[in-house]
Amino acid sequence: MPATTPLRDPSLQQRLDAAIAQVNQVLLGKARQVKLAFACLIAGGHLLLEDVPGVGKTTLAHALAATFALEFQRVQFTSDLLPSDIIGVSVYERETGQFRFHPGPIFTGLLLADEINRASPKTQSALLEAMAEDQVTVDGQTHALAQPFFVVATQNPLDINGTFPLPDSQLDRFMLRLSLDYPDAAAERALLTGSDRRDLLAQLAPQLDGAALAALHQQAQSITASAALLDYLQALLTASRRHPDIRAGLSPRAGLALLAAARAWALLSGRTHVLPEDVQALFVPLAAHRLLPVRGANGETLARQLLAEVAVG
Repeated sequence: MPATTPLRDPSLQQRLDAAIAQVNQVLLGKARQVKLAFACLIAGGHLLLEDVPGVGKTTLAHALAATFALEFQRVQFTSDLLPSDIIGVSVYERETGQFRFHPGPIFTGLLLADEINRASPKTQSALLEAMAEDQVTVDGQTHALAQPFFVVATQNPLDINGTFPLPDSQLDRFMLRLSLDYPDAAAERALLTGSDRRDLLAQLAPQLDGAALAALHQQAQSITASAALLDYLQALLTASRRHPDIRAGLSPRAGLALLAAARAWALLSGRTHVLPEDVQALFVPLAAHRLLPVRGANGETLARQLLAEVAVG
């Protein structure tokens, strides 16, 4: 990371550098994915990790929670999981003659929705209000969630037995979708000869906290996006809506998410303004899961095609 950054507090910069380095020590050989995860968190988004089992998805979630000193809850999604198992339930208390709400695991700082696509669509959709509005409604009563509130969901590829596709409305709530993929040879050798990842996770120390995360979010929002940059971003959105192989293009909410993520990426890259390269770095992990392709097309391929076809400036 460059020595000159837009962060006004040098100590905050040092803590951010230490936080990124700490997560990279646990998740070897995945510096780009770690930076994307940090950008998502700083931008106030939610993260979807899609990959085969055993490549470090859960490890990344644990490392983020420990590094940012976030209260952590994990929910294992299964076919018989109910919405109330996530949100909570109101229970009648005979002593008081009233119903009392018992909060579920969603009332936390970082919620790991593990193997989210093993639950039914009804249970998956229990997260919609929480992810969009930082609140849940039970029996007509609205309950605010903790701040910050960050969902990291993992899912297996859909060709694995016992999985359900996420609803489009659920996918749109995730700012980024990442794939960790298999480690390269050097990283895998270090995994084989190094310490157990569980031992490393247990040793992680908080490098940032909620106040620091709020400061990073505020400073990311202040990163300059020029009129020309916004023209480029809008051109990508428009192209996604007019492409013949895309049934439904990117929504205005996706455009806002792309701008917020690009600002966070610029902050992490040590700049006070957004470059087209920042938008390009975020576009595929932000857009691919939101695009609704016609039959036979692939969202990631189409997102890369849009980047190649839309000119800068």
